[in-house]
Amino acid sequence: MATEFSVIDVTDHRGAVIEPVWLARAEAVHRQLRSGLPADYAGRLAEVFANGARMSVAAEGEAVRGVAVWRLIENTYEGRRLYVDDLVTDQAQRSRGVGRALLGHMERRARQQACDVLALDSGTQRGDAHRFYFREGMVIPAFCFGKRLK
Repeated sequence: MATEFSVIDVTDHRGAVIEPVWLARAEAVHRQLRSGLPADYAGRLAEVFANGARMSVAAEGEAVRGVAVWRLIENTYEGRRLYVDDLVTDQAQRSRGVGRALLGHMERRARQQACDVLALDSGTQRGDAHRFYFREGMVIPAFCFGKRLK
């Protein structure tokens, strides 16, 4: 039997934190994907939110089971897209439907915002995540290239 998770928007449509308790609860799970986040987690996320990102969490009771950081982007090759910066499920909670709940929330949000595409990037080493994305109907439409500047 699948567990039902509540998906809670931590930020509003402007990026203001409307659920500070859930932001604090999200930190430990978020760091499982982004261990390099600075000690001032809330301060760094405030900067990210000020530049267009939003956050949603999957909760079970008062526990955060997954985190999604996302944004709306307009570009010339896809049109309007909901781009997921980070999608992470607590390692101890994998294969329980947390990722599916968050990705489903992202898809519903994208459709509400008249997006043409739901997109994310995933590190080449994350094979388990890739299998999950394929199962959820995602495809690889292009390669993503990058060059570190710092």
